Amino acid sequence: MEQREFVVEQETAGQRIDRFLSGEDTGLSRSALQALVADGHVLCNGRLVAKSLKLKAGDTIVLEIPDAKPIEAVPQDIPLEIVYEDEHLLVVNKPKGMVVHPAPGNPDGTLVNALLWHCKGSLSGIGGEIRPGIVHRLDKDTSGLLVVAKNDEAHKSLASQIEKKTARRIYFGLCDGNFKEDEGVVDKPIARSKKDRKKMAIDEDGRRAVTHYKVLERFGKYTLVRFELETGRTHQIRVHAASLHHPIVGDEVYGGSTVLYKNGQLLHAKELVLEHPHTHEIMHFECELPSYFQAVLRKLGSKIYNSI
Repeated sequence: MEQREFVVEQETAGQRIDRFLSGEDTGLSRSALQALVADGHVLCNGRLVAKSLKLKAGDTIVLEIPDAKPIEAVPQDIPLEIVYEDEHLLVVNKPKGMVVHPAPGNPDGTLVNALLWHCKGSLSGIGGEIRPGIVHRLDKDTSGLLVVAKNDEAHKSLASQIEKKTARRIYFGLCDGNFKEDEGVVDKPIARSKKDRKKMAIDEDGRRAVTHYKVLERFGKYTLVRFELETGRTHQIRVHAASLHHPIVGDEVYGGSTVLYKNGQLLHAKELVLEHPHTHEIMHFECELPSYFQAVLRKLGSKIYNSI
């Protein structure tokens, strides 16, 4: 088990302990840190604490990071489109319909199962037993770029970049309706829906969520939009688009129309910019929209995709 020690400075005094730790270089998300607090892996001045504890200058915090549990997911020979790979990380273009990690209802056939086969055990263990190497995720029916850590140091670096908003994640989505503005920012907190626990919702008591958007092409009843995540909440783009009354086409969960497309949301993680965890080189990855997405745009008379 790894242990890390932090001393609270005057400028961070008054913060909740989970917020304080999320601002330190732990490589863990705030939700993961909250879970460690709840499980008794965080001490303040030698005592167990609650996540709501507010810190004072001079407090000594000890964070225990448990060793990863043995991997229970089964390696499966599932084809993957690898965009980039080295000894530290790989970037994969995830297809629509593939679940990222095993969960109830999806015990196998996932990206994790495919990665375990492809990497022959060379994946980070920070994500736990069923999510080795997974730094961030995409919804089942969202396609596109996803980075995977092949060792723990890479995982810590990549997770930290996402947490500190230095990594950039850019999506293209086709939305219902005609946006009034050419660009804008949605800054609305998101939490689990109180009415339907399978959905997320705008909630003032939720975690802050920020999405930047820019119109790329207008089709009257539909708009092709570029989204960039500043934060990474579950279903963030889908919830924020719906909150603007422009849900993603095909996204029946959040009110998207299915006239043009009815096999899941037309949302694609198109670009990924990150710092290599070992060389510190800034790396920019990009992949084209899937053929079915391009076909819908051509049907609408897209000038961007008119001859592809």
